[in-house]
Amino acid sequence: MELVVFDLDGTLLNRDAAISDFTRDTLQRLAQRDIAYTVATGRTLHASRDILRGHGFRLPHVFKNGVVIWHPEADSFSHRQVLTTSELARVVAGCLANGLAPFVFTIEGDSEHVVYHAPLRSKAEQFVVNEYTITRGIRAEPLEALPDNAEISNVSAIGSRVRVEAVIDVVRDEPHLVAYSGVAIEAKDLAWLDVHHSDASKGGAVITLKEMLGADRVVCFGDSDNDVSMFELADESYAPANAKSHVKDRATEIIGHHDEDGIARFLRERFDL
Repeated sequence: MELVVFDLDGTLLNRDAAISDFTRDTLQRLAQRDIAYTVATGRTLHASRDILRGHGFRLPHVFKNGVVIWHPEADSFSHRQVLTTSELARVVAGCLANGLAPFVFTIEGDSEHVVYHAPLRSKAEQFVVNEYTITRGIRAEPLEALPDNAEISNVSAIGSRVRVEAVIDVVRDEPHLVAYSGVAIEAKDLAWLDVHHSDASKGGAVITLKEMLGADRVVCFGDSDNDVSMFELADESYAPANAKSHVKDRATEIIGHHDEDGIARFLRERFDL
């Protein structure tokens, strides 16, 4: 059994952060052939649920770069890699010192995400809160309401590249934290930041899935820094033409652009769909 694992943004999804009609049909063909497939993404469950619904993603999903594994049938998380109180304090202080409002994500119960945030300082931050609460249905609370025993999955922020890089410099001093950043979807002159525990990685979570499902081989697709750990452990790894250069260097092969159904076209040839 081969397990196919997709990154979402910049990989399986097009520039509109959606699954195209051609890719949807390709996923249906995979399902009809009983080819196992799932996702490993930096997104949360709530940010992915509507996108994945109706496309045959029945196996466990990897969210927040390996912080949690989501089991659709059980409607619950497993393999949680959460931040300690001191680690959280370090990241929050770094964000605030650099003029960014930290968004602290927690896991409450078996499946609910709640985001706690500092006072908002920009239109982009307000947009993010609206996206979480209105579009994705995530409950948002002020940071001071964060429970002492909260399970912290990750801390995110949005702002200028300079401010985001300054926070990343702070995180580098923490041995058990890892930070990722990239161009923000909300505005090309802004960057996003995501910080989580260093024990969490897409690669580690995918190996857990491989063992859990009894798969013999892993075939993965990704385009960015957070996919490298997955590439290093997979039997085959493929980077779309739009991927970062150092990710391409680690790939088995470079395939078509994500906005030209590159992954779906490759799958049809690879699996004779």
